[in-house]
Amino acid sequence: MGDFSRRTWRVSLRPLRRNYEAAELTEQSADPDPVQQFNSWFTDAQAADLIEPNAMVVSTSTLAGKPSARVVLLKEFGNDGFTFYTNYLSRKGRELEANPLATLTFYWGELERQIRIEGTVSKTERSQSEEYFSSRPRASRLGAWVSQQSDVVSNRENIEATLKELEERFSGNDDIPAPEHWGGYRLDPELFEFWQGRPNRLHDRLVYRRSSNGWIMERLWP
Repeated sequence: MGDFSRRTWRVSLRPLRRNYEAAELTEQSADPDPVQQFNSWFTDAQAADLIEPNAMVVSTSTLAGKPSARVVLLKEFGNDGFTFYTNYLSRKGRELEANPLATLTFYWGELERQIRIEGTVSKTERSQSEEYFSSRPRASRLGAWVSQQSDVVSNRENIEATLKELEERFSGNDDIPAPEHWGGYRLDPELFEFWQGRPNRLHDRLVYRRSSNGWIMERLWP
């Protein structure tokens, strides 16, 4: 019979199609500061009651150029960058250590909008990581201690057993410190692209590039 997994097969998704008509994005309506423009669109996403509007795809790559991506939650943003927290020993942590260039991608389908942010990533100050860690629910703090993120684990029972050990270790103690291998990353943006879906796939795309004189806004072909 042969190995079925090696047989060629495919599923057609051609009928899945919609026309985008919710809004437009013009140079006149866009804020000249891309961080303020992000804030405006993020406020819209919150007002639309989307599930976790701060969910973003963090894309990294090895020095050899092998990419990887995963969804992470944005926890802070401002004119000093975009901050998220994770395990420094995870795959993304190891890749960022070797190659600090990364891209953040937000997609809000209900609003027919997407934002890409490219830049250089660095670790946040330890005090900031510890301050945020202390604000997390107790279970989430224990979870940071449990997880050897991205490493192979033989079964679910090992995870549960490790959690039980830590619950006993910190029993009666709510002062759970942040693990040394856990903390924040801040992306310093060098490029923003704001994408607004438009009819007939003629989408609006405005890109902001950092220059020595500030931000330069340009329109891209759809």
